[in-house]
Formats: sequence, C-alpha cells, structure tokens
Amino acid sequence: MEFFNSALEKNITFVRPAYFKISGFIGISNIKYYYVFLFFVYVIALLGNTVVMAVIILDHNLRTPKYVAVFNLAFVDLLGSSALVPKVLDIFLFNHHFIPYNNCLVMLFFCYTCLSMQSFNLVILCYDRLVAITYPLHYQMKITNRFMLNLIASVWVFVSVVVLIAVGLLTRLSFCRSVVVNSYFCDHGQIYRLACNDNTPSFIISILLPILILWLPLIFIVSSYLYIGFALAKIVTMQERLKALKTCTAHLALVAIYFLPILITFTLMVNIHPNVRIINLSLTSIFPPMLNPIIYVLQTQEIKESLCKLFKIRGISKITVKKSSQY
Repeated sequence: MEFFNSALEKNITFVRPAYFKISGFIGISNIKYYYVFLFFVYVIALLGNTVVMAVIILDHNLRTPKYVAVFNLAFVDLLGSSALVPKVLDIFLFNHHFIPYNNCLVMLFFCYTCLSMQSFNLVILCYDRLVAITYPLHYQMKITNRFMLNLIASVWVFVSVVVLIAVGLLTRLSFCRSVVVNSYFCDHGQIYRLACNDNTPSFIISILLPILILWLPLIFIVSSYLYIGFALAKIVTMQERLKALKTCTAHLALVAIYFLPILITFTLMVNIHPNVRIINLSLTSIFPPMLNPIIYVLQTQEIKESLCKLFKIRGISKITVKKSSQY
C-alpha cells in the first residue's frame, strides 16, 4: 500500500508495480499434500517426456514426420511443465508469493505459449492421421520431414507472436489499486482485470486467445475425425477399419485428456468456487504432460518396439563388455 500511496501523492497516472502477489489455493486444508502430488506428477512428466525424446533421437526408424510431431509434443510438455510446476512449488510450498513484475510476464509468456503449442501439436498430429487414412497413396509425398518441420516452425512463430502481443498489451496497463493475482500462476485474465486504466485491448485478446488456442483447434480435430469416419465407412472389411482406427487411438486419448477438463472448467467457471477452478486448471496444466508419454509408450507399437530394441542392444553390449573384461 505504501507503494501505491506514494505513487498517488506524486500524481503518477501510470503505475507499473515492482511485483505481483500470487494468492491462489487460499483456505484449503492440507493443501501441502497437493503440492507434493504436483511434484511427483512433474517428475513423472520429466522422465516420461525425456524417454520419448531420447527414443526418437536414438532410433533412426522413428525419423518420420509423425514422430517429428511427437518429439515436438514431448519437448513442449517438458518445457511447459518446467516453466510452471517448479515455480508454483516455490510460490506456495516455500511461501514466495511475491514475484517481480518482469518475471511474472516471462512466466505468463512461457506458460501460455506451451499451453497453446500443446493444442496445435494435437492439430498437427490429427492432420498427419487425416492424410494417412484418407490419402494413403499420397501420404509420403504430402507429409515429409521437411513439410512437418516447416509446419511446426510456423506454428511456433504464430503462437509466440500471439502470446507476445498479449504480454505486450499488459505492459500498457497501470496497476494503481491491487497487485494480488487470484490464481496459481501469472494468469493473463486475472492480471488485466487489476488494471485501473483502459484494458479493452487486453479484454479483446482474452476473448481471442481461447478461440485461437482451444475452439479452432478443437473444431478442426472434430471435423477431421468426422471426415475420417466417412472415409472408413467406405472400407469394405471391418478388420481394415479397425486397423486404420487403431492408429488414431493414442491421438484421440491425448485430445480427450487435453480438451475435456479445460472445456468443463470453462463451461462451469461461473458456478464453481474459485479454489475449485484453480485446482481444476492446475490439474489441466500438469496432467497432459505426464500422461502423453505414457499413452504413446503404451498405445504406439513403434515406440514399444523401439524401447525393447534399445534395451536389448544395451543388455547385449553390457554382456559383451563383461566377457571381454574376463579375458
């Protein structure tokens, strides 16, 4: 309050605070157990995504467009988890609730960029399945490694620019009343509402962001699977239909894990307690990065075969080293 009072006494109309105070998870009993749970989820996500990335790098048979996209998904999950969970634990578990202004905006940028990239990665993987099933003879011509890398790079640039615009508009806001952010991280919606000058541009961005990173990708994915369904209906034998559909099961599971909790939370946001909203959103942010690698290891035959092959090669090399040392 001293900071704001001194600003008002000097008749400063534009106030950029030195810090924000993150104040989520207030009044929840035994909340420290939830923080421990977040830590274990983060460790699993860290290990799982690292394993998936390592397998794709080490196995030359996985150097295909599909697994270029899977590698990018694992990288985004790793980056997003590392940008969010350690900071959340530092804020709430160690009571470092005050975060410097610039650090808060940096955190916001990385969290929103990774959240958006998760959504667009699902779109990229959906497009890969769409072409593979509906145009199997043209797949290798249309979907190449170069095309996939260019597509992923374009999405990274697009998402980064959109989030940078959102962050840039926040720097035009004056915070002369409060710096308390009622969320578990530096949340765009919670921050711009604290402004005491015109926040209309940030309000417009807050409407456009969910449309760009949630609704449009979801519409594309649903439309693509409807088209895939019509294409599979034309296949004569049930066995061939199931074989084609099996290649989509891992992706469909990822889509459900990512979109369903977010859509439920946003639909019921007005009717649920703020703490319930914060916990739901935090779970939505950390669960997909943990479950994505597990699903791909369990559901994808190529990944399982690659893991078995890599472990077998490592086992053989250890036996060879032991035998050579005996002689």
